[in-house]
Amino acid sequence: MDCIFCKIVAGEAPARIVYRDDLLTAFQDVHPAAPVHILIVPNRHIATLNDLTPADESWSGHLLEAARQIAAAQGLTGYRLVLNVGADGGQSVFHLHLHLLGGGRLRSHLGLG
Repeated sequence: MDCIFCKIVAGEAPARIVYRDDLLTAFQDVHPAAPVHILIVPNRHIATLNDLTPADESWSGHLLEAARQIAAAQGLTGYRLVLNVGADGGQSVFHLHLHLLGGGRLRSHLGLG
């Protein structure tokens, strides 16, 4: 498999790791869209959110709790979580990943707030 995120999780590609546990690895994005831009990925390869099953329900809850912990460790009081799903949803690396963005006042996109 030629997945850059799998290589980062395995320690075969460089990354600035900010969090790791048995299920997840989080690292700084190399092309940040905000002052703090961290990618949180499952340690096992899952291509998209659409590939999750009901058996993944507890794991997906852990993803959100880890995002909260990482944001707190980064000193963020407000932040945005973004999960792109599929090519039409803007996903460019097909290994499920959650973007944690913060470090300043973020504009509301699409009128959502």
